[in-house]
Amino acid sequence: MLQHFDERNKDVLININGKLVHRDEAGVSPFDSIVQGGDGVWEGLRLYNGRIFRLLEHLDRLHHSAQALSLEQIPTQEEIIEQIRRTLEANKMQDEVHIRLTLSRGVKVTSGMDPRLNQSGPTLIVLAEYKAPVYEKSGVTLITSSIRRPSPDVLDPKIHHNNLINSILAKIEANVAGADDALMLDSRGFVAETNATHIFIVQQGTVITSRVVACPGGITRSVVLQLCNDNDIAAQERDLTLTEVYSADEMFCTGTMGELAPVTQVDGRSIGDPKSHPITHRLMKLFRRLTEVEGEQVV
Repeated sequence: MLQHFDERNKDVLININGKLVHRDEAGVSPFDSIVQGGDGVWEGLRLYNGRIFRLLEHLDRLHHSAQALSLEQIPTQEEIIEQIRRTLEANKMQDEVHIRLTLSRGVKVTSGMDPRLNQSGPTLIVLAEYKAPVYEKSGVTLITSSIRRPSPDVLDPKIHHNNLINSILAKIEANVAGADDALMLDSRGFVAETNATHIFIVQQGTVITSRVVACPGGITRSVVLQLCNDNDIAAQERDLTLTEVYSADEMFCTGTMGELAPVTQVDGRSIGDPKSHPITHRLMKLFRRLTEVEGEQVV
């Protein structure tokens, strides 16, 4: 599942505070908060035939996260959309594109963690790349990580922040174990999410996902729950244990980078019949159909 360089991206232009720069020349100041402490927020977006799926929901989450971090001079949705549009038009992009939005606290007058050292406003980065969904539709393998997802009493997971060390440590464990990703538990021992995606299991025809106690409320996750509601598929949000995962009939993960993908193995245990997973594949088709007709037109 390791991503590979796409030759179509060799000359992409990166948008940094409205300035379009070739990828080989793009950079931010060593005094920027994103460098100093991962002090910023981010969103991943996907472009389908000139439309960005659930763009406004993503921008709402970005804004709420920026408010939680007390960022000043947060760009409006209109300002961000305009910079996204400029970036896509400059790169002549229409489809099969992933967009990484980053909004940092900005450049400091001297190194240090105190936000009062930031006196020049935020830094907005729009990075657009040709990128197919990153997960194999034939199935993803997981191992359970020893790294736990923090609960709101430690760090509220609803802040979509750039400090991803927690996820990176879990991903390292998955790499060492030869798995695609790592399943992460919360502080109570219940399933939270993976290092990069939300998870769902299917048990006796019911789709079940973890409560958002130690994970953010994912945009794709919410779409899947809505698809279940609209198509008479029973669904629940509740605490899940590893035992329930191991005994599930089906399992899948969700996220903007990978859309929906079946999970076929967790900790060496096969999940259901990897050749069937009928509800998972039905939801994958419903999701794909939705992305073909919905989204904000940007190019």
